[in-house]
Amino acid sequence: MEYHQPVLASESIDALAIRPGGIYVDATFGGGGHSRLILEKLGAEGRLLGFDQDEDARANVPEDGRFAFVQHNFRFMKRFLRLHRITELDGMLADLGVSSHQLDVAERGFSYRFDAALDMRMSRQQEKTAATVTNTYTPEALQEVFSRYGEVRNARTLAQRITQEREHRPIETIGAFLAAVEPVVRGHRARYLSQVFQALRIEVNDEMGALQDFLEQALELLRPGGRLAVITYHSVEDRMVKNFLKAGNFEGRQEKDFYGNIQRPFKTITKKAITPSEEEVRQNPRARSAKLRVGEKVLPKEN
Repeated sequence: MEYHQPVLASESIDALAIRPGGIYVDATFGGGGHSRLILEKLGAEGRLLGFDQDEDARANVPEDGRFAFVQHNFRFMKRFLRLHRITELDGMLADLGVSSHQLDVAERGFSYRFDAALDMRMSRQQEKTAATVTNTYTPEALQEVFSRYGEVRNARTLAQRITQEREHRPIETIGAFLAAVEPVVRGHRARYLSQVFQALRIEVNDEMGALQDFLEQALELLRPGGRLAVITYHSVEDRMVKNFLKAGNFEGRQEKDFYGNIQRPFKTITKKAITPSEEEVRQNPRARSAKLRVGEKVLPKEN
């Protein structure tokens, strides 16, 4: 089974402008597709570190002395780079999509296509699961999760339905969850459920908090001229990346120096987000919502 087909593969690797002797991070190693392409561009002195909190990803680690695998969330990147005595990077890549492997393995609980425990943890070391969110969050908190992370139009109705159903018995499985929410599904069923499951997954794994931590560390760790390439799949994370590349903060607020000059930590390499070709989407439908944004850290004198 294909673990994960790398999305926007050539576009993202080209965007990194890889130096043969540089040091790079693949922040979302997964099936290792992007990492293998980076290694092809690196010379003997180059180094690549791959981060992935999912223990299943370890099976894909290449036998290459230039590569080191770190089984942790990329939000802890700075800490583990320090352990490897790395203080500066030439580039980093993050593909924020859930892997095909995670979606296709029933017991991981990421997909509504299978009945299994309502899990959705990227790392099975953590305690919070989708069942935790479903059974313990207040109606208001559930509504916020579904509205913000899933853009579910009837988020309030959905949240109320879940809280009513869990009063009878805990909602512990995907089958039980689907049975509970079926009466309030609106529009195209598959699209609606995809949005709902996406929202739960993002909340369970604190994906937005992890992304914020990662971006702040990326700015600190990249050397001037180093590049950051991020592939997003959701409007909230895409806006976060766009604002950070533009302004160095998550609101898009333009900071000015004492003389009134706008401070820009990155030069935007992609004026508009790069999206997959029609051919790529045909071959890999899960790439259809992908957006690649790339920034190059500017020299202090360029601010």
